[in-house]
Amino acid sequence: MDENFLSRVRQETHTAFTELLDAAKLRKESIVVIGCSSSEIAGKRIGSGSSMDCAQAVFDALMPIAKEKGIYLAFQCCEHLNRALVVERACADRWNLEEVNAVPWAHGGGAMGTTAYSRFAEPVLVAHVKASAGMDIGGTLIGMHLKEVAVPVRVSVDHIGNAILLLARTRPRFVGGERARYNPELL
Repeated sequence: MDENFLSRVRQETHTAFTELLDAAKLRKESIVVIGCSSSEIAGKRIGSGSSMDCAQAVFDALMPIAKEKGIYLAFQCCEHLNRALVVERACADRWNLEEVNAVPWAHGGGAMGTTAYSRFAEPVLVAHVKASAGMDIGGTLIGMHLKEVAVPVRVSVDHIGNAILLLARTRPRFVGGERARYNPELL
């Protein structure tokens, strides 16, 4: 894969993730779900041409920021693993996540899940998360792993490589009725 293209992927990912975190205002140890089609990044149809180079470029852009902010990343695998997620064991333990038994590989879990599994210090696969924010790179459908009230986030980047980028943060549900008052910091 062309190094100029991969450099662009890293930069676009860095910019989008930084702007998402600014908008989401997450607390330490929050979970951000990442759905990533490396095929779409490379300009192919989802599931048709996994690119370890593209997945690694995305991972390399995300991890330093996540560590600096003290948040957990959950990398969604493809439908061949029922969209299970790769997380660090510390995340699974902290949030009491249900561990499942599979090891992702490029054609059974996807390049992004495979990259995360090979590069995390202590990776585990879990069935579900309820993330506070998410990045959907290439139409991977991360909604099932977000908390109930997801709010779209628009940033200066709308593609990672050739893949369409959709971002979301979550907020608490409104309860009450016409007499209720709401905390503006939670909107």
